[in-house]
Amino acid sequence: MLPRVRSLEFRYGQATLRYDATGQGEPMVLIHGLSGSSRWWRRNVPVFSQSHRVYVLDLAGYGGARRQRSLGVREDAALIAAWLDNQNLEQVTLIGHSMGGHIALRVAALRPGRVNNLVLACASGLLDGHPVRVALKLPRAVITGRPSFVPRILLDAARAGLPNMWRSTLHLLGDNVLDVLPALNARTLVIWGARDALVPARLGRALAAAVPGARYEEIAGAGHVVMVDAPERFNALVLDFLRQGQPA
Repeated sequence: MLPRVRSLEFRYGQATLRYDATGQGEPMVLIHGLSGSSRWWRRNVPVFSQSHRVYVLDLAGYGGARRQRSLGVREDAALIAAWLDNQNLEQVTLIGHSMGGHIALRVAALRPGRVNNLVLACASGLLDGHPVRVALKLPRAVITGRPSFVPRILLDAARAGLPNMWRSTLHLLGDNVLDVLPALNARTLVIWGARDALVPARLGRALAAAVPGARYEEIAGAGHVVMVDAPERFNALVLDFLRQGQPA
């Protein structure tokens, strides 16, 4: 991996966003999902940082920011939008996984002039149901993914703690993104794991259909943490999508 600038912070009101940065080029921002952390992108950052300045976030309540109270998806989006303004980042590629994809949608809606490309990986924006029923799907979602990644999932979940995870779950299930999808102007790629047991692929197809001009890709054999289960394919899809958007 290229050298990284670690443990940078951005404070906005009572919240603090932590992030790492590496590479050179147009900005790319990676947002992890529920119970995740910046470490969930370790198989992707080395490839992306060869052509982009990659910012890897730890959301409030998770990873390096786990000692904070977690925020709701809209509060997280407002925090990230304020950070984009503070850093004056433009022509941003925003990549979000699960809850991070949900947040990324909200950021793109808040800052359409800054976000050029949007990549949604198994995003939770259309997920609904009772929190307990959703939680009951977690064991199956874990076992359908890469077995070697299970310890990382369990460790990050334990560090975040049940209160933060429960609060985040309530917020994401209470926030449907259908209201913002038709007006999105960012080029959008939706990537899903065909074996996703937490956010089924049918929701990925519905999400892509609701975003103007969105491209949908489904990776056979991959589960919910698609960028970990099939990193080579995930990375290739993202970079191909970005190349197609470059001027001839």
